[in-house]
Amino acid sequence: METQFEKILKVHASNPAKRARFIKFNKHKLQPHDRRAHLCVRCNRPEAHIKIHGLDYCRQCFREVAKDLGFKKYGKEA
Repeated sequence: METQFEKILKVHASNPAKRARFIKFNKHKLQPHDRRAHLCVRCNRPEAHIKIHGLDYCRQCFREVAKDLGFKKYGKEA
């Protein structure tokens, strides 16, 4: 199944100038809220991302390095 983007590229296949202009102005741009906009700095995982204090870790990597970063675990299991 073709996407709308691919269909229009076929239409502009005969005119390289129109094709280049279409690609330039219609390519997908990462939005600030897009999952791929924020990746973990250790494992590049986009899910469960912790951005507080500018850390940029996923929750799994944060648990591994939290003690080294100076975070303390509070609660009954501490």
